[in-house]
Amino acid sequence: MQVEWYGQSAFRLATPEATVFIDPHGPMEGLPEGMRFDYPTITGIAPDLLIVTHEHADHNRVDVIDGEPVTVRSVAGRHESPVGDVIAIASEHDDVAGTERGPNLIIVFTLGGIRVAHFGDFGQSELRDRQAAAIGKVDLAIVPAGGGPTIGGTQGYEIASAIGARWVVPMHYNTPRISFLEPLDAFLAAAPNVHQLDTPVFDTDSLPATDGLLAVVPATP
Repeated sequence: MQVEWYGQSAFRLATPEATVFIDPHGPMEGLPEGMRFDYPTITGIAPDLLIVTHEHADHNRVDVIDGEPVTVRSVAGRHESPVGDVIAIASEHDDVAGTERGPNLIIVFTLGGIRVAHFGDFGQSELRDRQAAAIGKVDLAIVPAGGGPTIGGTQGYEIASAIGARWVVPMHYNTPRISFLEPLDAFLAAAPNVHQLDTPVFDTDSLPATDGLLAVVPATP
């Protein structure tokens, strides 16, 4: 499976059979003075399945996506899709039951034999037992790591380990493209096995073998 990071929480996951895109962003007008968000504009993407984990402007710009993909958008439940069942697990964007930043979905699906969990803007103080049971064991966990409105890097790594992931990819953290969120330091400190990439795209077949959880860090787009 090929995985490409487009910045923030936006990912393309593809096999020869199907393409999934998660949490597209677009131009961020009206930011407070001094706040920067300048990831490259997403263009030329026509996935089979489009997923939006929650309705914030850096995650729900479905207008930048081409074609007519099947769309799972901000509704918890079990959804039929071109890649089989998509499990959308209700969670919160904060640690006060969603009362500050609203709801969020943890998305779980299987593509090319790889079970993926994308945590959106997960901000709970901990993963609840019933949520963990609904997720099950996964191969690839994509977790927020920038703190602030979401969990930080240490908790992101620990959650990926707890759900038995083989690989964990951080997202939604401070990079040269944005002027907010925390950097990746805490995530890197928590991860004993780190594979740093010089490109935002990688193939799971090319990742090195390790005895434990491998943290895969794509280059900033």
